[in-house]
Amino acid sequence: MTTFTRRESLLTGALLLVGGMVEWRPAPASASTAAAPYQVLVFSRTAGFRHDSIPAGIQAIRELGSANGFTVTATEDSAVFTTSQLAAYRAVVFLSTTGDILNASQQTAFESYINGGGGFVGVHAAADTEYGWPYYGQLVGAWFRSHPAIQQVTARVEDRAHPSTAHLGQTWVRTDELYNYATNPRPNVRVLINLDESTYSGGDMGDHPIAWCHPQGAGRSFYTGFGHTIASYSEPAFRTHLLGGIQYAAGAGPAPTQVEGEAFTSQFGVQVAGHGNASGGRTLGYIDNGDWAGYAQVNTAGATNFTARISSGGAGGTIRVRSGSASGPVLGTVAVPVTGGWENFQTVSTPLTASSGGQLFLTFSGGSGALFDVDHFFLS
Repeated sequence: MTTFTRRESLLTGALLLVGGMVEWRPAPASASTAAAPYQVLVFSRTAGFRHDSIPAGIQAIRELGSANGFTVTATEDSAVFTTSQLAAYRAVVFLSTTGDILNASQQTAFESYINGGGGFVGVHAAADTEYGWPYYGQLVGAWFRSHPAIQQVTARVEDRAHPSTAHLGQTWVRTDELYNYATNPRPNVRVLINLDESTYSGGDMGDHPIAWCHPQGAGRSFYTGFGHTIASYSEPAFRTHLLGGIQYAAGAGPAPTQVEGEAFTSQFGVQVAGHGNASGGRTLGYIDNGDWAGYAQVNTAGATNFTARISSGGAGGTIRVRSGSASGPVLGTVAVPVTGGWENFQTVSTPLTASSGGQLFLTFSGGSGALFDVDHFFLS
């Protein structure tokens, strides 16, 4: 934002149609009944360090598939990366792959597969793969740089509105090998989990994402930095995390609809603001104390969690999630911190009191002047 003074004229009806009118509905109760059977390819070729957890990972994914409606083909043969063969799979899992493992024609086929709607799941050393292929760098989100010894960590679950994290609390304590990445993926992905570097030794990123997702072309990418140890694949929480990532990538899981903040259909005070780091380049902005935004396309029925991507170079403040009207019942309240700048985005989340239904309204409060901006949000 370049100015934080209230504009005289607010949005027109045409501008209020940004983001479309997609009806949000609660996730199905069971992932196994959410989609027809489909196939997943697990690829574990290595041209560098080889993890001894790969067999355990393959077995875990086979078991997850048997219980959740997908079949698994495991291979280390790069020759499967052709347009015709990849077409059989809804998602491809790079399970601790390392090094340069695809030739130019195979890379082209895989790029076409993802851009055409295929899914990618990167597990752990998938970030230590194909350093010379820029497209893959975008797909995986960040490349490996270093790691300390295996140790216990407290991970912070930023976003619980995703099938890979919906089962977790706000923190997740576990033991694994914890990568430092060459770049921070946050500007280009939806961060799901980050590491609290104060809880272990050797983290050097500060802001330290460890699991994330993002669209790529017409496809979807999910990455988790966890999964180094054999024990990981016997942990129920990690297995559910991995399952949710596979379902998201395959387009088969109960992934909630992303709602753009600027797609409001009624409002008081707020306007659209331009941001280079925001999805679509715009946010819900110019938020002052007492402002609100309504979303006729979003029904609160059954929602139990609210997650939003926000930024604040102003005072910060509070979002209240309401049903029915701007003065309707409060389903949940989440604090929005000062993030250090309008282009510095973070994710905030809060549980919701389940609602019988009604139009979603967000109301805003805080100090004087500009409070914060909302890029997008999810209900789950």
